[in-house]
Amino acid sequence: MTGLLSAAEYAAIARDLKFPTRSFVNGEAYTSLSGNTFTTTNPATDEVLAEITACNAQDVDFAVAKAKAAFEDGRWHKLSPGERKKVLLRFADLVEQNAHELAVLESLDSGKPVRECQLTDVPETIHTLRWHAELIDKIYDNTAPVGNGALTLVVREAIGVVGLVLPWNFPLLMLAWKIGPSLAAGCSIIVKPAKETTLTALRVAELAFEAGVPAGVFNVLSGGGGEVGEPLGRHMDVSMVSFTGSTATGRRFLNYAADSNLKRIVLECGGKNPAVVMKDVADLDSVASHVVNGAFWNMGENCSASSRLIVHADIKDELLKRIGVQMLEWKMGSPLDPENRLGAMVSRAHYEKVRSYLEQA
Repeated sequence: MTGLLSAAEYAAIARDLKFPTRSFVNGEAYTSLSGNTFTTTNPATDEVLAEITACNAQDVDFAVAKAKAAFEDGRWHKLSPGERKKVLLRFADLVEQNAHELAVLESLDSGKPVRECQLTDVPETIHTLRWHAELIDKIYDNTAPVGNGALTLVVREAIGVVGLVLPWNFPLLMLAWKIGPSLAAGCSIIVKPAKETTLTALRVAELAFEAGVPAGVFNVLSGGGGEVGEPLGRHMDVSMVSFTGSTATGRRFLNYAADSNLKRIVLECGGKNPAVVMKDVADLDSVASHVVNGAFWNMGENCSASSRLIVHADIKDELLKRIGVQMLEWKMGSPLDPENRLGAMVSRAHYEKVRSYLEQA
């Protein structure tokens, strides 16, 4: 169920949505020990969507303890590969059955056009979960060449409790990229979604539990980076952190690991590049299409977006003309209208940052 609906149908789904508002720990909705919350809004309308649990270091300690207990008693990683595969396939099926809801939830929370959520983010999420489910019983251990009378085995084991820190530009898809391999390996996970885009992670955690992922294995802590992300990075019982976000914050996670237990750190740090066009290009229309897509797809909120254009003077005028024609095809408007290719930027702060670049130019 991943095909496009009409604008009216998406609006109806949005009206009937029940937003998840609490974190998810040990198989159930979780209210922070402080009782604090933060407001999440629809960036396209500034409408308040929900008041969401704001966690802190104490909640990280609680969630890590539950995740560690789940890992140590083997309720997930000691299941047979076939059993874990079945659970993850059921999980993917539930995501597919709730595809329209997740697409609308993602669009409302992030400002992304629902057509992109429906045609790209949700299907790719389903594919990622199924791919890793199928991988579970297809990875083999090895033997190493040794002398007579000895046997050496190379065995792959789940690393333990893993922190997964998400960006706000692809909340659902980046969630899948991180939870797919982590769950397939048998780890217990604590997801820290971006504060701006928390809703789909909370809903997906509910679906994972419904599919049969045991309590304590899939946890989500909502809140800010300093309140949740840093304590995860410094926690002595977290064995690994996978982070996607800014280069500056990525450096901090390396420091957190050095200051704590030398946990493994996997980084995907942001950065943008110019599109460089030389005068001997054969097809200016194709170049114009790629330049426009690089600049405006996902509202330019993409780590590989082209935020600058460097073009040879001899073809500058003609290329800019064709870029202008291509831009007319990118209709802007309500993110819940499937005819629109451009929605809203994720937050007022980000909007002002991008606007400042235009003013500088």
